[in-house]
Amino acid sequence: ILEKIEKAGFEAYFVGGSVRDLLMNKPIDDVDIATSATPEEIKNIFDKTVDVGIEHGTILVLYGGESYEITTFRTEGNYVDYRRPESVSFVKSLEEDLSRRDFTMNAIAMTKEGNFIDPFHGMEDIKNKIIRSVGNPENRFSEDALRMLRAVRFVSQLGFEMEAETNKALAKLAHLLEHIAVERKLIEFGKLLIGEYKTKALQLFVDSGLYRYVPLFINFSDSLKNIAKLTDGHILTENEMWALIMILIEQDQESKPFRAWK
Repeated sequence: ILEKIEKAGFEAYFVGGSVRDLLMNKPIDDVDIATSATPEEIKNIFDKTVDVGIEHGTILVLYGGESYEITTFRTEGNYVDYRRPESVSFVKSLEEDLSRRDFTMNAIAMTKEGNFIDPFHGMEDIKNKIIRSVGNPENRFSEDALRMLRAVRFVSQLGFEMEAETNKALAKLAHLLEHIAVERKLIEFGKLLIGEYKTKALQLFVDSGLYRYVPLFINFSDSLKNIAKLTDGHILTENEMWALIMILIEQDQESKPFRAWK
């Protein structure tokens, strides 16, 4: 796909989670591609495409039995409802496109030859196991408040530490999660529950105050801390984690003493 785009006279790179996972020797799920070509130009290059997010520069290309999201380099206007940009503008600069991303580890691009473009030192942060925002963390979280839950979810999945300023911004702006749809928050929390490092993530979830803005948990920080203790070192499914949460919350509601469950 990159070769086809480049032969048509445009730039194209692997970006985002696939590059991060490659660098960490983890299985790759979705492959995202960023390009200097506009959506209409991409549609002229490939026979089978779907307009999944054309207004934001994204085209789904069906190729070789797989689907790939290809997004034009872009910058974003002011954000509305702490989640979506009011407008996007197509640009020709890869670095300008990478600068709008959430965390440095997700702001790395790779050419088809395997060369990395890393203007925000994400590779160093991956090596040091640090989650750091791209630029000012308060700006990134104010643009899209769901990024705060994503940060904690990445802690659960990767075991990384939160960079100091990024961590401060979590606590300062946790209240912005009020503006995010419940289903979006629960999707991220569900992924957090099954991460290998969920104990660390749940502790951060409570300490940062994020738990206050996810339905069900506002009065049950102790239950969340107990869940972290009980599940440390154990692999449970998401359903099993939710069952344990409900048991502990029921105990809290009935003012029963905490019991160790095995």
